Amino acid sequence: MEVEFGVLGPVAAWDGQGEPVALKGPRHRAVLARLVLARRRVVPVDRLVADLWDDPPPGAVSAVRTFVAALRRALEPRREPRAPARLIVTEGPGYALRAGADTVDAWRFEREVADADALPAPARLEHLRRTLERWRGPAYADFAAEPWTRAERTRLTELRLHAVEQYGQARLDLGRAAEAVADLDAHTAEHPWREDAWRLLALALYRSGRQGDALAVLRRARTLLVEQLGVDPGPRLRRLEQDVLHHADHLSPDTAPEHVWARASAAFDRTVAAGSRARLESTVGLLRQLAVTGADGLEEARRQRTAAIAAAEELGDPELTARVIGAYDVPAIWTRSDDPAQAARVVAAAERALHALPAHGHEAVRARLLATIALESRGTGSARARHAAREAERIARRLGDAALLAFTLNGVFMQSFDRTGRAPERDAVGAELIELSTRHGLAGFEVLGHLIRLQARSALNDPPGADTHAAQVDRLAARHERPLADVFTRWYRAMRLAGDDRVPYDTAEAALREAAAHLDGSGMPGLAAGLPALALLCLRQRHGLPAPTGESTDWGPYEPWARPLVLLAQDRTAEAAAALRRVPDPPADLLMEALWCLTGRAALLLGDHTAMRRARDALAPASAELAGAGSGVLTLGPVGDHLDALGAALDRR
Repeated sequence: MEVEFGVLGPVAAWDGQGEPVALKGPRHRAVLARLVLARRRVVPVDRLVADLWDDPPPGAVSAVRTFVAALRRALEPRREPRAPARLIVTEGPGYALRAGADTVDAWRFEREVADADALPAPARLEHLRRTLERWRGPAYADFAAEPWTRAERTRLTELRLHAVEQYGQARLDLGRAAEAVADLDAHTAEHPWREDAWRLLALALYRSGRQGDALAVLRRARTLLVEQLGVDPGPRLRRLEQDVLHHADHLSPDTAPEHVWARASAAFDRTVAAGSRARLESTVGLLRQLAVTGADGLEEARRQRTAAIAAAEELGDPELTARVIGAYDVPAIWTRSDDPAQAARVVAAAERALHALPAHGHEAVRARLLATIALESRGTGSARARHAAREAERIARRLGDAALLAFTLNGVFMQSFDRTGRAPERDAVGAELIELSTRHGLAGFEVLGHLIRLQARSALNDPPGADTHAAQVDRLAARHERPLADVFTRWYRAMRLAGDDRVPYDTAEAALREAAAHLDGSGMPGLAAGLPALALLCLRQRHGLPAPTGESTDWGPYEPWARPLVLLAQDRTAEAAAALRRVPDPPADLLMEALWCLTGRAALLLGDHTAMRRARDALAPASAELAGAGSGVLTLGPVGDHLDALGAALDRR
C-alpha cells in the first residue's frame, strides 16, 4: 500500500499499514503541505524559503534541503542509500510530491464531490456520507494563518459546503426530509449567507408537513440577506416562497424523480412475471442506461450483460437472444476492449444467434448482431469484423432506421483501423453521426460523433476544429448526463499542451499526470492500462529525453513497443536490438501510428534497417497526419518528420 497524505485537518501522513508517519517539526510539515498544495508540480526552493519564513535566516536554503531529506527518510524508510526518491523528487530548481491521485485526501475529496452528481440518489447519499467523513478539521489547519494556504483553504471549504448541500438534496430526493431538517438547520446557522442552504431547509420542512416553519425560514433568510448584506434573495428562494404559499404540486415528494422511479419499479415487479421474456428485454434497456451513468455503472453493466445473454440463450429462443444481444447499443469511442475475454464471448453468442435466425426477415435484428460483432472485435484486425461492419451499415441504410444506422456507424468506426492514415474517413463518419443524431435526437451518438471528429481533426492538425468538438462534447455531456465523456476531453486538452512546442516540458508533464489521475476508477481498463506511461514516453521522445527506466512503470499492453527504448536508456544496446526484432505489428486501433513511430525511432537509434523499412512502409499512408494525435490522448508530432528521418537513414545505407 502507498503512503497516504492528509490536509483536510492538521497536515499528516500514514504509512501502508495506516500508521501515522512521524513528520517531525512544524516546518517539516509546512514543506509537505506546500508540496501537496502544488499538486505534483515543482515548487522552487526559493519559493519554499519565502513561504516558510517572513524574514529568511542565513542558511535557509540548506535548512529546506534538510527538511526535505528528513521527510524522505520518514516517508520512504526502506529506500536504499543513494536510490532516487520516489515520493518527494528533485526536479530542476526545486521539489515535487509525486503522490498517487488516491493518496491525498483533498484530491480524492474533490474528485468524489464531482462524481456524486452522476450517481442515483441512494448511491449518492452513501457516497457523500463517506466523502464528508474525510474531513478531520479545517483544511491545512496547522497553517491557517499562512498566506500560501488561503486560496486553497477557501476553495476546499466551499467544496465541502457544496457537498453538505448535495447530501441534504440526496436525502430529500429519497423522501427522507424529516431527518434532513436538523443537519440543514445547523448548516444554515453556521453559514447564513448560503441561499441554497436556506432553500433546502425550507423544502425539507415543507415536505415534513411544516408549511409554517418553511415560510418562517424563508422570511428569516430574506431578513438576513436584506438587512445585513443589502441584497434581495435570489430567484430560486423567491420562487420557493411563492410555491410554498400556494402548495405547488412539484414540491410534493411524490413528484421527485426517485419516487416516480420507485413507483414505476414496484408496478413493474407486481405486474411482469419473474423469468418472463419482457423482463429480460427490459433488463437490457436498464443496462444500456446504466453503462453511461459513470464508472460504477459501466462496470456493473458489463458484468450483467453476459448474464443477460446467457439467460436468453437458456430460453432457447434465437430471436429473443438476438434482440437481447443487439439492444445493447452503447456508443463506444476507445478501440481497445475493456474485457477482451468477455468481448469474445459476446461475439461468439452473436454469431450463434445469427446462425439460428430464420433465413428471411429480421433484417434490423441481423444488422444489430453484425454491428455488435464489429464493435466487440475492436482492435483485433479481424477480417470477419470488417465485413460485419460493412454489411450492418448496408442493411441500416436500406431500412432507413436512424438509430440502427448510428449503431452500425459506430461499428464502421471501430473497424477503420486496418491501415494507418484513415483519419479523413473517420472524420466523415463522425460528421454523419452528428448530423444524423441531431435530426433524430440520439444524444449518446451525437457525443460519439463529436469525439470521433475531435480525434480526426487532431490527427489532421486542425486544433481549432478539434477544440470546437471538445467544447461540444462537454456541453452535451453536461446536458445529457454523460460523465465519462469528461475523461476524453481532459486527455485531449492535456495532449494539446503536450503537443505545443512552446509549452515547457514540466507544464506538459503535469497536464498529462493530471489527466491520468482521472483514469483511476473510470471503469475503462482498456483505456487506462499503460496509457499514462505511454503518453509520458511520447512526450519525452518529443523533447529529446530518454525513456523512463523505473521498474514500477506500468506499460500495460504497450510494453513491447516501449521496451527497446527503455533498454536503450539503460545502455543495454544488445538487449534493445533483440527486443526490437521481437516487436509485433501494432494492434488495429487509435494508437497504431504512435506505436509505429516508436518502433521507427528505436530502429533509427539501433541502425536496424529491417525495422526501419517496416515502420516506413506502415506509416506512409499517414504522411499528412500527426502521429498518435488521432487518439486524442498523445502525440509524437508529424508523421512526415518520422518518415523523413527513416527515409534519410535508409538512403544512406
